[in-house]
Amino acid sequence: MKKQIEFTKLVAAGNDFVLIDNRFSGLSRADLASLAKRMCDRKFGSGADGLLAVERSVNADFKMRIMNSDGSEAEMCGNGSRCFALYCARLQRKAVADLRIETLAGMIYARVDKEQVKVNLTAPGDIRLDIPVRINNRTLRVNYINTGVPHAVIFVSGLSSMEIVDLGRQIRYHKSFAPKGTNVDFVEVTGDRSVNIRTYERGVEDETLACGTGSVASALISRLKLERPRAIMSPGASQKMFKVLTRGGEVLKIYSVLKGNVFSDVWLEGKAAIVYKGVWYV
Repeated sequence: MKKQIEFTKLVAAGNDFVLIDNRFSGLSRADLASLAKRMCDRKFGSGADGLLAVERSVNADFKMRIMNSDGSEAEMCGNGSRCFALYCARLQRKAVADLRIETLAGMIYARVDKEQVKVNLTAPGDIRLDIPVRINNRTLRVNYINTGVPHAVIFVSGLSSMEIVDLGRQIRYHKSFAPKGTNVDFVEVTGDRSVNIRTYERGVEDETLACGTGSVASALISRLKLERPRAIMSPGASQKMFKVLTRGGEVLKIYSVLKGNVFSDVWLEGKAAIVYKGVWYV
């Protein structure tokens, strides 16, 4: 007889996830990796960018495990964490809730207000600007930041017509970002506090309709590039909001405090939704 696993399909800004409650199933990391590869398959499974698992936590309300569609485990996922928070709020039978969530990237905080979900991410780090990266006999200027997971941010023009998958894959595996590689965000500035973004995601190994941590990375690097001379000369803290238009069509809001050249109090906000519930037969 086949084992049955109940799951929930969720979506945020075009990123879709299957979620299972692993507090009672007791599936191991290997089990979750295998399950992610099968369930996330868009031809033979439910189809998703990744699998989220709810687990018990001693220090938080819940612990979140994130498995990419290739079976690798991610430290953090911005849109995944918003879907996770929405699900956990519904577990508590609350339309409005404040949650603490344990992740491999550290503790994060979430505010759920019906379908609107805002998450406070761990402080970004390892910021490097204008790294020369040699691709196809030309040198690209790549910016790097870790927003829970690594991101390479490249500013471009004509973003909508670009073919980003091949270039994104080459940068993702480039020796400059070895051994773990990086996600790759192609960004077009559209205003003082607005950008458009397309992302090649590590672990999915393709372009996705949105990326939460990538949207945060793009907003922060954009702000730093625009404000860095003034920020260093005027080291007082300032909070601003950037709007990031994703490939899926949703605009995500990124809030951050910049003091000198250090970011803190970083929030990602947008809508999340439960799409359907089902049973997976193992």
